[in-house]
Amino acid sequence: MKNQMKKNKKIIVKGTEIILFGKENEEYISITDIARHKNPAEPKDVVKNWMRSKSTIEFLGLWEQIHNPDFKGVEFDSFLYLAGSNAFVLSPTKWIEATNAKGIIATTQKTTQKNSHRILELIKENPSISRR
Repeated sequence: MKNQMKKNKKIIVKGTEIILFGKENEEYISITDIARHKNPAEPKDVVKNWMRSKSTIEFLGLWEQIHNPDFKGVEFDSFLYLAGSNAFVLSPTKWIEATNAKGIIATTQKTTQKNSHRILELIKENPSISRR
């Protein structure tokens, strides 16, 4: 049986509560909670705007190439080509399904989409984050 975190953890970043949760022995951080700091009414729009950026796609693709042997590089290249254009929109679910990404997940929690990525060294590298 895969080890699951028993209870969601929370951190406070610049006064915003952000949920950490576990899945398959990994710890994830809610991108939606981070986006809620910027736009409380429509955090999913903030996430989609972040994901359509070429620099974001380059970062996610590089992370996947290093950590995910099942990553589909050809599909990544098509997203990279389209990134930044006015008509281009990318959701976490579309990214995951097209590229077989593992470093970002989409889960539903109380009918609210929670888009998350691996926490990696976030806590260690950012002294402004405090555990709660």
